[in-house]
Amino acid sequence: MSQNELHVIFGTGALGKWTARELVRLGKPVRMISHSGKADSRIPAEVEVVKGDAYDTKSNIELTKGAEAVYQCAQPQYHEWAEKFPPMQKAIFDAVSANGAKFIVGDNLYMYGDTNGQPIREDMPYQPHTKKGKVRGAMATAVMDAHRAGKIRAAIGRASNFFGPDDNAVTSFAIRPALSGKAINLMGKMDQPHTFSYIADFGKLLATLGTREEALGQIWFAPSPAPVTQNQLVKIMEEEIGQKVKVMAAGKLMLNMLGMFMPTLRESVEMLYEWEKPFIMDSSKAEKAFGWQGTSLKDAMRATIEWCRQS
Repeated sequence: MSQNELHVIFGTGALGKWTARELVRLGKPVRMISHSGKADSRIPAEVEVVKGDAYDTKSNIELTKGAEAVYQCAQPQYHEWAEKFPPMQKAIFDAVSANGAKFIVGDNLYMYGDTNGQPIREDMPYQPHTKKGKVRGAMATAVMDAHRAGKIRAAIGRASNFFGPDDNAVTSFAIRPALSGKAINLMGKMDQPHTFSYIADFGKLLATLGTREEALGQIWFAPSPAPVTQNQLVKIMEEEIGQKVKVMAAGKLMLNMLGMFMPTLRESVEMLYEWEKPFIMDSSKAEKAFGWQGTSLKDAMRATIEWCRQS
């Protein structure tokens, strides 16, 4: 593989895959790093997949040598964030710093905390009140502080709760069950407006940040469609599937009970506030700067359902 303008992605999950697809579309050589080092059929054939341990700074330095940009799309298990996420990102950060590459981080909205229904914008202060929000806030602050100090060139891309092809989280429990006539699993209140992002748009955003110098030193939200309630999202799902969809919406009591046996659900309890009030992300900054809109929810749902049926 030519090392000219090499783009390296840590993580071969949904976000990593969609970032890779956009970079390939832009004609960039791409290397993806995963724990197994194995490529699956959903990774573009042009992409090199290598084995690596994201916690190993020395290994990361070797794997990112000569890279133009490095994308942080890897993460530990949801219930292990507090212990494992900061050292993972620091090991990648240190390697990027040593090699002088751009550092593009895939992030979420947890650090903004409960805005009491007010739209979330990139320049809002961090007010995390959850364990995971504090972790993500501290990690993001470290990245942007390092950029301002001239230690690294970085940008952060964020999305709201996302779904789409290759996603085995939200898509697996909130969409896939409907195809076999089972109830989908949602959280909180069904009548509150919520921004849903599409994973393909999130990946496109990260690739954009890694190939546009003017994007560095800033935080950007993935272009996303207008907020809808979960009831409205279910209606879109029903229209695409062609049948009624059964729904189970878990509240705090149910999540606590199920969390006794499932660590991921236990960790979801503190995030329930996102689903009990309006949770709206304003992505107009990126839309105006980069000149593209997020995929419509109808088109995103259609593509996701097609992927679920094929897989």
